[in-house]
Amino acid sequence: MFITRRECFNAAHKLFKPEWSDARNYEVFGACSNPNWHGHNYVLFVTVKGSPNVETGFVMNLKKLSQLIKTHVTDKVDHKNLNLDVPFMKDILPSAENVAKAFWQQLSAPIEKEGCTLHCIRLQETENNSVEYFGE
Repeated sequence: MFITRRECFNAAHKLFKPEWSDARNYEVFGACSNPNWHGHNYVLFVTVKGSPNVETGFVMNLKKLSQLIKTHVTDKVDHKNLNLDVPFMKDILPSAENVAKAFWQQLSAPIEKEGCTLHCIRLQETENNSVEYFGE
């Protein structure tokens, strides 16, 4: 069985490769390479899987899942610059794909300690763009 928790956060970032020229960065990343950064109102969906507990009926207590997401991810990224302020994003190009993968790495072990398995990270960057990551 699968359950999903939704959390929201705001963060700034810039997609660019320092070894490329400004023109090449703009060609590949468009406005996302703006030298003065840009931000998103992200929506994060974390899906876990497991069997419901016989006593509680829960796969996982959603309040506990929310706490884990806040502790390991959203408290660290909300109102931050993903390129500069987030240690677990250091030296990682903060595309939605890479951010989702980094979130997986932050959440997988804590969720397993609760007796569940992380199934999917879905990160919605805009109302038109999202990424889903199912681990490696």
